[in-house]
Amino acid sequence: MNDSRYANWPEDYASKLVEPAEAAALVRPGDTIVIPIGSITPNLCHAIWDRRDELSDIDILSCAPFVDPGWYEPGHPAFRTHVELFNTAIARQSMLRGATDFVSVPFSRRFKPEDERGGGVFGCDVTLIGVSPPDRFGFCSFGTSLWNKLSYAQRARTVLAEVFPGYPQTGGTNRIHVSEIDAFVDGGETAPARLARDATPFPKAIAGYINEIVKHGDTIQIGTGMMTLQLAKNGAFDGLVDLGVHSEVSTPGLNDLVYKGVITGSRKSRHPGKFVATALSATTPEEIDFIHENPVYEVHEVHYTNDIQLIAAHDNMVAINNAMTVDLTGQIAAESIGADMWSGPGGQLEFVIGATLAKNGRSVTILPAAAKEESVSRIVAQHPPGTVVTVPRQFADYVVTEFGVASLFGKSDRQRARELIHIAHPDHRADLERAFARTE
Repeated sequence: MNDSRYANWPEDYASKLVEPAEAAALVRPGDTIVIPIGSITPNLCHAIWDRRDELSDIDILSCAPFVDPGWYEPGHPAFRTHVELFNTAIARQSMLRGATDFVSVPFSRRFKPEDERGGGVFGCDVTLIGVSPPDRFGFCSFGTSLWNKLSYAQRARTVLAEVFPGYPQTGGTNRIHVSEIDAFVDGGETAPARLARDATPFPKAIAGYINEIVKHGDTIQIGTGMMTLQLAKNGAFDGLVDLGVHSEVSTPGLNDLVYKGVITGSRKSRHPGKFVATALSATTPEEIDFIHENPVYEVHEVHYTNDIQLIAAHDNMVAINNAMTVDLTGQIAAESIGADMWSGPGGQLEFVIGATLAKNGRSVTILPAAAKEESVSRIVAQHPPGTVVTVPRQFADYVVTEFGVASLFGKSDRQRARELIHIAHPDHRADLERAFARTE
């Protein structure tokens, strides 16, 4: 019993706890370094960047980049940068310059090339992850954000971890053992937070329409975005009971609904009684404490949460996601402005398809009717050239603005256009009518 990873982990952990420079020395020229989404590893990133004059031919593959030690700036010959699935302001200018490229693949099938086709374009030599200190069995938690960190760690030659004592323990598959990590560095008392974006004014009418679409006992998914992040706190789920959650991410206000007994999961078809996500929203010590070791919360890898077959197995599944623009045929654009990548698809299409396939399922897309002080309509006759369509029109279901709900599923192009013009901003409806008339 004494010769096992359960007995020997304290010594193993102590021997692997090193300074960032020592951990960074494990990176070799020619390596692909993967920084999975939600990996808060600033000390490791800066230590690797400090070796830029001795490294060469390094690929950095990051999802939702969190920190830029310098590799997204011009003039870094040792590093090539790539963003997988979701972009942020950190890498946006580098991508607009053409220095950083974008990798699009479904979250739920991210490892299909490696597992079924003999290898993908990007391997994984080194992966960077953020974890809690080990528990009494030697397991470290990924905290509130798992995504695909465990899968990358299992595939990497070298796993480097930054340790934060404030990370909560949860149920699900949200853990990795000390024996599976090659080096640990101290991250400090608390993990740094992303810089808060300026809050987009939220049209409260949207929350009211969502409250009419969602029914007692539904299982909900809410995507990330400035509109969806404000739904719960603006009353979108007030008065409802026995809601369940099966989602890629959770959003502000949902933990409070668990606490108040609004979200119980009692009617879920899968994982009844459980709040299932790959990333949880927790911004205060009180929320972290509420989540820590709470058996209601299960954090699973994103290939599991975003599996279309699993999503579709939830009766009364409601997917609620954002859009940047919707054209009059129902094509939903949520990731680019023209040809310029702004964010990314994330798991939006997977949940839209899954909810559409589910018994009594619904998919809801929300967006303000206009932008730039109401001077630009977000319901458009046609998307600008080069726009990336996130959700094809055949999967468009409900579209909600502050001016109403357009029900598109199963409708003709003419019917869809009428529905969408009706929920456009009044200042732009005449222009949309004229544009549509020219197509008839």
